[in-house]
Amino acid sequence: MASSICRGIIGNGRRAAELGRSMSTASWWGHVEPAAKDPILGVTEAFLADPSPNKVNVGVGAYRDDNGKPVVLECVREAEKRIAGNLNMEYLPMGGSIKMIEESLKLAYGDDSELIKDKRIAAVQALSGTGACRLFADFQKRFLPDSQIYIPIPTWANHHNIWRDAHVPQRTFHYYHPETKGLDFAAMMDDIKNAPNGSFFLLHACAHNPTGVDPSEDQWREISHQFKVKNHFPFFDMAYQGFASGDPERDAKAIRIFLEDGHMIGCAQSFAKNMGLYGQRAGCLSILCENEIQAVAVKSQLQQIARPMYSNPPIHGALVVSIILSDSVLKSLWLKEVKGMANRIIGMRNALRENIENLGSNLSWEHITNQIGMFCYSGLTPEQVDRLTNDFHIYMTRNGRISMAGVTTGNVGYLANAIHEVSKAT
Repeated sequence: MASSICRGIIGNGRRAAELGRSMSTASWWGHVEPAAKDPILGVTEAFLADPSPNKVNVGVGAYRDDNGKPVVLECVREAEKRIAGNLNMEYLPMGGSIKMIEESLKLAYGDDSELIKDKRIAAVQALSGTGACRLFADFQKRFLPDSQIYIPIPTWANHHNIWRDAHVPQRTFHYYHPETKGLDFAAMMDDIKNAPNGSFFLLHACAHNPTGVDPSEDQWREISHQFKVKNHFPFFDMAYQGFASGDPERDAKAIRIFLEDGHMIGCAQSFAKNMGLYGQRAGCLSILCENEIQAVAVKSQLQQIARPMYSNPPIHGALVVSIILSDSVLKSLWLKEVKGMANRIIGMRNALRENIENLGSNLSWEHITNQIGMFCYSGLTPEQVDRLTNDFHIYMTRNGRISMAGVTTGNVGYLANAIHEVSKAT
């Protein structure tokens, strides 16, 4: 009997312990609330749930052809054919594909760059432009912990998330002028002058997201000069090289101006847009250093930061980029295809503006064609955007940003009419 009682006590104790563990486990995550929806991804979700046959999605930040379909470039398909079955799937080094990095640097800094020849650039393969920005933000925090970053208003929303999660304090500088729907150059220059000497600034190299507003070449020269006076550090996010104008050299002009003026720069490159490698997460982070010894040290630290994040970058996209940029035939084909994508976007800008103006709008729509790249900052208010969605089943972010990649010859008239209807009472 004593043995039976003992077993009962032990059994009850075990069940109590199990119950306690169960209750404790259940409470571990009870305080977690659902995260706020990403404003861009939320637009796509709402679009997909809409049963209307007339629905239009101009919120997605990915290229589409004139039928609204995703595109895989011919040069990418050919590169994949060369890769298939020919290579193993071993890990890349922590810093990524050396060949991809070499080709990426030539694209950003110039084929004949003395900086590359002198080995003054610390560079690693990154998880597209987002990963490159995050690596740099963590590097900035680790080695200049008291620094902060100046970010343009507006900017790609994820920029704020990246530097926030790297615990780098953020400041902002003027960029977009809502009334002119162009660059607020005077206010921007004032902010650059008034920032403490040696401040970090985030700059969009071309096709500013979300506004599509870029400084002119002369304005870039003035910006570079003022950076020199203030000893600021320019960090360029270059997500659209080639995709903006159709000419990669032209789209890198801002970076080249800063290099000519002797700046130490950082650069995040992405091949998502200009090669259509969205899901391959192919990018590069580079930091210009004073000499080769410094570059070796900086690269080693970037690799150490990457190690606990993801250890090694993915191989497939890196191989695609390497093959395309290192092969003269495939590179020529890429240049032709990226120019075709850029020209389609430019054509849709012209068509959208023309269609709205032909409807008799009393507003100016010059900004549609003055802006460049994938996005048009329409100037529509959040309330007008809501009307576009509710009355016309047209989806975009509430800041009025139109993805021109979603505009086609088949829907441009419908889109123009809807924009005219919601804005004509203004």
